[in-house]
Amino acid sequence: MIVIDGIDGSGKGVQSRRLLQIFLDAGESAILTREPGGSPAAEDIRRLLVKGEPQKWDDMTELLLMYAARRSHLRDTIWPALAENKWVISDRYADSSRAFQGIAGNLGLDTVERIHRLVVGDFEPALVIILDLPETIALARTEVRGDDEDRFERKGQDYHSRVRAAFRQIAATNPSQYRLIDADRDIAEVGADITQTINAQFALQLTSVPATR
Repeated sequence: MIVIDGIDGSGKGVQSRRLLQIFLDAGESAILTREPGGSPAAEDIRRLLVKGEPQKWDDMTELLLMYAARRSHLRDTIWPALAENKWVISDRYADSSRAFQGIAGNLGLDTVERIHRLVVGDFEPALVIILDLPETIALARTEVRGDDEDRFERKGQDYHSRVRAAFRQIAATNPSQYRLIDADRDIAEVGADITQTINAQFALQLTSVPATR
């Protein structure tokens, strides 16, 4: 399982889709999924989390909803795909809970980790790529999208500054599992770095797709 994570507007969706295409072009069996969501039940919970007023849930309620969705995602999508020897590429995973609710939301990492162990157990992705860029640029990108899944984006610049710092803090804890990639560059350049990182981690020979893909 490979996770692409980071603050809102960092390019996770674009790079996740590009990465899936790279795996498929190489003849690998792979799926693309996302959090919150990734299974029918988890997508129901997603709508509760990403739409509406920023303060409609407190941080603990957010965390519990996230882990309810994550359990469904694991049970119904991730674990079955891995059992079939497929690569799983996920746009977000548990480090978003650590960053958004644990650190930026002031619940603390210990609280998140206790719930994580109860819900997830010892399962961990093989690699987590964190896309990093200034929150001002990332939030400006999200405004262009113009959809109604903007509850987290509307929590404000200070909140997202804390989220960015949280992801950087998390990435520094385990260099063998995490890679921090500068996302304030051209899509193709970021994608090439991601591909190179995965090739080095898993002894693969994937080829980056053109920028138009």
